[in-house]
Amino acid sequence: MTQYPKRLIEVDLPIKRISAHARREKSIRHGHISTLHIWWARRPLAACRAVICAALWPDPVDENCPQSFRDLATEYINNFAKKAIAINSDLSKNCSTEIWNKWQVLAKPENQLNSHNPQHWNILRNSLLDFISDFANWDNSTQPDYLETSRNLTQAAHEALGGIPGTKPLVVDPFAGGGSIPLEALRVGADAFASDINPVAVLLNKVVLEYIPKYGQTLADEVRKWGQWVKEEAEKELAQFYPKDPDGSTPIAYLWARTIICEGPGCGAEVPLMRSLYLCKKSNRNIGLRIIPKPEEKKVDFEIIEKHKNKWVVADNPEIEVKNPSFDGTVKRGSATCPCCGYTTPVASVRIQLKARQGGANDARLFCVVTNKVKIQGRFYRLPNEQDLEAVKNASIELKKRVNQHTGELSLIPDEPTPPQGRSFRLESYGIDKFGDLFTYRQALALTTLVKLVKDVEKKLADSQDKGLADAVQTCLSLAIDRQTDKLSSLGRWDVSRENPQGIFGRQAIPMLWDFSEVNPISGSAGDLKTALEWIIDVCKSNYSLNNTGQTQQANAASHPLPNDFIQGLITDPPYYDSIEYSDLSDFFYVWLKRTLPKTIGIPFEDELTPKEEECIVDPNRGKDKAYFERQMRKAMAEGCRILSPEGIGLIVFAHKSTSGWEVQLQAMVDAGWTITGSWPIDTELNNRMNAMGTAALASSVHIICRPRTPNSHTPHSALIGDWRDVLQELPQRIHEWMPRLASEGVVGADAIFACLGPALEIFSRYSSVEKASGELVTLKEYLEYVWAAVSKEALSMIFSNADTTSFEEDARLTAMWLWTLSTGNIDNSDTSETETDDEDDETSSKTSKTGGYTLEFDAARKIAQGLGAHLEQLTRLVEVKGSTARLLPVSERTQYLFGKEEAQTPSKTKGKKGKKKEAEQLNLFAVLGITEEEDNTDWGEKTVPQMGNTTLDRIHQSMILFAAGRSEALKRFLVEEGAGNDQRFWELAQALSALYPTGTDEKRWVDGVLARKKGLGF
Repeated sequence: MTQYPKRLIEVDLPIKRISAHARREKSIRHGHISTLHIWWARRPLAACRAVICAALWPDPVDENCPQSFRDLATEYINNFAKKAIAINSDLSKNCSTEIWNKWQVLAKPENQLNSHNPQHWNILRNSLLDFISDFANWDNSTQPDYLETSRNLTQAAHEALGGIPGTKPLVVDPFAGGGSIPLEALRVGADAFASDINPVAVLLNKVVLEYIPKYGQTLADEVRKWGQWVKEEAEKELAQFYPKDPDGSTPIAYLWARTIICEGPGCGAEVPLMRSLYLCKKSNRNIGLRIIPKPEEKKVDFEIIEKHKNKWVVADNPEIEVKNPSFDGTVKRGSATCPCCGYTTPVASVRIQLKARQGGANDARLFCVVTNKVKIQGRFYRLPNEQDLEAVKNASIELKKRVNQHTGELSLIPDEPTPPQGRSFRLESYGIDKFGDLFTYRQALALTTLVKLVKDVEKKLADSQDKGLADAVQTCLSLAIDRQTDKLSSLGRWDVSRENPQGIFGRQAIPMLWDFSEVNPISGSAGDLKTALEWIIDVCKSNYSLNNTGQTQQANAASHPLPNDFIQGLITDPPYYDSIEYSDLSDFFYVWLKRTLPKTIGIPFEDELTPKEEECIVDPNRGKDKAYFERQMRKAMAEGCRILSPEGIGLIVFAHKSTSGWEVQLQAMVDAGWTITGSWPIDTELNNRMNAMGTAALASSVHIICRPRTPNSHTPHSALIGDWRDVLQELPQRIHEWMPRLASEGVVGADAIFACLGPALEIFSRYSSVEKASGELVTLKEYLEYVWAAVSKEALSMIFSNADTTSFEEDARLTAMWLWTLSTGNIDNSDTSETETDDEDDETSSKTSKTGGYTLEFDAARKIAQGLGAHLEQLTRLVEVKGSTARLLPVSERTQYLFGKEEAQTPSKTKGKKGKKKEAEQLNLFAVLGITEEEDNTDWGEKTVPQMGNTTLDRIHQSMILFAAGRSEALKRFLVEEGAGNDQRFWELAQALSALYPTGTDEKRWVDGVLARKKGLGF
């Protein structure tokens, strides 16, 4: 029995409602801290706000809950309910309907909660959880009544749990990153200490936790004032390099393509490298380019075409129709096809040519200019003219002049080295080895001009009475310049569906981009300096409702600066194993921040690049393997345990989808002295998130709740030894209790598997070690094998709720569990369409496998199979293993095995018009089996049926294929006369598969087709 009062998060959490708010938040932009500056894998504020409240507030039902907290919590909740239902109350509009109805009931005098009535404690617990679920709504994050009540509850909890009256609980995030967790700790009334090893992350936290709460509206006003000055000065200096059109139109973006020389025999034409020839691709507007080859001039020209009604015409001459235009680009998987001769220059040669020109951005081909017209809405597209090219040339001349005149410690244009070829950076093979190589001459001129102007602001503010405010203003201006670097590089793209420029970080990497968009920074349109400043100002205005400031510091989580037993909450989102190379990515911004920030902000920006040696990630390029990550994470987790007070609580957020990543993180926590007391999955992905269908992806971030493993004073730490038999006996029961709860909240599949690790680890991690009867120590890795087995068995019993799962063969059990693991609850897997990729790299974007089937990490597949008593090596007709992945074969790929060549030669397509009508929807059995239709001379539907498969799953797949091929008569005979349908397991498994196959897939349609025949055939 625990001696400390359990917190709310250790007993319950409204994860379904919190998840809905977290998903919605992904589409919120204005004022959200994610728009202050790019940081990778940020946690949604909704989830952070909710879990921090639930982690800091005791559970009023727990027998150890201090009565003083019950008293004050009851008072605050009763008052909140009254405010919520008050006439003309703003608060009533901010409550969800379901919860507002509860406040209505609670606000009645006869229903007021009584903290001394134990029967009311459960209602108080539920009321606190209801409050948390509505407070997670972005719209309520600045609502005064929610803020006041949450802060009162946090203070009441802190003092009731032994905190010194008048002080606040201290929440520490040693991997603070983008600052979501410490920001929300401040919001709900705690003190926050945010540290990170990366100076860019520390800077972002300093702005959010120190500058904005301290200076509030004043900071927003000053940033607007000085931002306007920088903008006006930039316009004066840069206008000649971004000239307006004669008709007054303003260029907002210039579209460029890198080029190579065709290596085809006798050709030698210049080939522009382009992914697509579309300029605008919308439901109601389509504009593109037509390439006009000019082999005699060894080049190509372009013509703009647009769609009028249902036909394509030349934009400048709509009378000329363009028949069947192709919008395929010239480059695919890094190889470039010449429009003049048709020769494809291989990717290796493309790399060699671009490498000799540092990526080829400065001699790229300008192929289109996007403009805004005066008083006419919309984007307009034109071909480049002499004025455009002359401006580019003049910009390069001016830049060279400034480089020659420049003096100072740092180079004018960043000459710091880019990282070696790896997961994040894939540019070394193109000759891009300095950060300055990422920018064209004109982009570098614009950015260095903005840097100079921000430093000029520093001089103008040098005599300011409030040096802190001056630093804050210059820092915010520096962040605006960073926003410009994101848009002003040779790796930004033009989004043809939105008709706006996109930055370099479409995802967590910097790969090559063949054709790119160059933003006009003084255009007054999307992507320009004015827009960048507005984003910064909006964040300042949205977050000055915080009533106290936090503290930031650059520090290594593995050697934390705070003293022992000092903090009340360790809440953090540590690096995910090998997912993101934060230091390499942040160097893109770091090299510019070195040139714009004041020296007096207290964060070191003197080193060449961000710290690499002590960064806690798996990075083979730097010799950091799994063992290194585990050592560093163990140190960080041990430090967290050291600085946390014995009664404090820890909360670790983790969302890595590999089993190895999870094992390493959990091992580090257990070894560091934590005992895990719970886990909650919170869905943080939008419902329209598009992944390759049939690939396991964790939609949820799992929040692992933990406490320091504190033995009683008479027992040495090493003596906390668990009995393996007791642990194994308790495990299935815990999983059995937990999984239905998860399912009721819509948590299924991989999310549910990883969410079960918390309850499972509660049992194991309460001991410093677990021993078998022989005295042999049980490793966490071995225990996790049993956890997967327990989860698999429990999931299987839920899938076949009314059936005996032991009666199904191993292939059926494995298929059902495999599909369940890939399921994502209410997220529809059927739509696999994607918008244009964020970046284009010959090694990545074009190699996405189009093979069907359902893919899992091999280790996950092995664990699932083992838990079900199945053996992957014996199921090669069902599962294909390649390297680190395992693929459950789609039914269509099993046709050869299920029917065999002999049987397959017998069936034929249905003859006549009726058959032709169905042909488009039917499976072409002959194509699948590699048989020519001429070989067929009989009608399968009338004469023969396949030999019955060996297992129930085989027979269901056979019937699905017969349905897909339109062989109705053969399907009937197979089910009735051959007896496949007489086995009740056949229909039970078919029903389960219908629920498991993703909506919109062939398998789902086919199995439903078979099930639809059941009643008509008398089953």
